Amino acid sequence: MSRPSFAEILDALRSGKATRRTLYGLSNLERSQAEEVWTVWARLPAATRRKMAQMMVEIAESDFEVNFDEVFQQVLEDPDAAVRLAAVEGLWEDDDIRLVPTLARLLRGDPAAEVRAAAAASLGRFMLSGELGKIRPRPHQQAFQALLAACTDEQEDLEVRRRALESLAYSGEEVVANLILAAYRHPDERMRVSAVFAMGRSADNRWAAEVMRELHNPSPQMRYEAARACGELELEDAVPILMELLEDVDPEVQEAAVWALGQIGGDEAREALNACRQSDNEVLRSAARDALRELEFLHGDLGAFLLFDFLEDEEESDEWDEESWDEE
Repeated sequence: MSRPSFAEILDALRSGKATRRTLYGLSNLERSQAEEVWTVWARLPAATRRKMAQMMVEIAESDFEVNFDEVFQQVLEDPDAAVRLAAVEGLWEDDDIRLVPTLARLLRGDPAAEVRAAAAASLGRFMLSGELGKIRPRPHQQAFQALLAACTDEQEDLEVRRRALESLAYSGEEVVANLILAAYRHPDERMRVSAVFAMGRSADNRWAAEVMRELHNPSPQMRYEAARACGELELEDAVPILMELLEDVDPEVQEAAVWALGQIGGDEAREALNACRQSDNEVLRSAARDALRELEFLHGDLGAFLLFDFLEDEEESDEWDEESWDEE
C-alpha cells in the first residue's frame, strides 16, 4: 500500500472522509506539516475529529512503526475534551521534554477532569526520567510541582488526585511518602487502591507490611494491586501468599500473582510457576511462561535464561504442530 502524498492527505482531511490509509500518512510528519494538518483538522466537525483521533490511537497501539506524535501535540489544543484525551493517550511514549509544560498546563487548568487525570498519569514518565537523571532538573521539577499541587488540592476530582499520586510515587521526597500514607487511610477505596499502587511504584520497602496485608483484602482490585506491588518491591516474604493467590477466584489477581512471582524469584516461585505452565487455563499458562522468562533473566544465570527460551520455542513449535495435525 503506497503512502499518499501530503497534498492528498490534506485533501482527504478537508473532505471529512479520511480513511485508515489517510491516517497512516500522518505518521512521522515534520512539525511544519503537523501544523498544516492542524489548520485543516480544526475546521472539521467534532464527531469527525473524535473518530480520527481515536482511530489514530488504535493504529499507534497496533503498529510500533507508526508515530503520530507531531500531530497529537497539535491536537492537544482541540476544543473537544474527547479529542484532547485521545491526544494525551496517543503521546504516551513521547519523551520530548517540551511536553512537560503542556501537560502541566492541562493538569492545572483543563476543564475536563478526564483530561486532567490523563495529563497527571502522562507526567509520570517524566517523573521517572527525572529521578533517574535522564532529564534536566527544570522539567522534572515542573512536573513534580504540577503533580503535587493537583494531589493536595482537596477540591480536585478524586480521579485526578489518584493519578497525580501514582505519578508522584517515583519521587523519593518525604512529602510524597506522607501523601501515600494519607491516601492509604483515605475513606474512598479508590484512593486506597492508588496508594498501594504507589507503594509498589516507589520501590521503597517501608511499605512491605501494608502491601502484604492487602493481599488478603476482600476487594479483587486491591488484591491485584497488592500482588503487583509485592513484585515491584521483590518481597520474598510474600511468596507463600502469592502462591495461594494463584488459585484466586479473580483471574486478573491470578495473573498479577504470577507476574509478581517472576519478579521476586527463588526456588519456591520457580516451582510454582512451572506448575502453572501445566494449567488448563491458557491465559495463566502463557503468563507463567512470561514470568519464568523474567525470573531467569532477573535472577538466573544467562545460560539458564537462553536455555529456557530455547525450550519454550521448542514447546510452542510442538503445540503448533499438534494443532495443525488436528486441523488436518
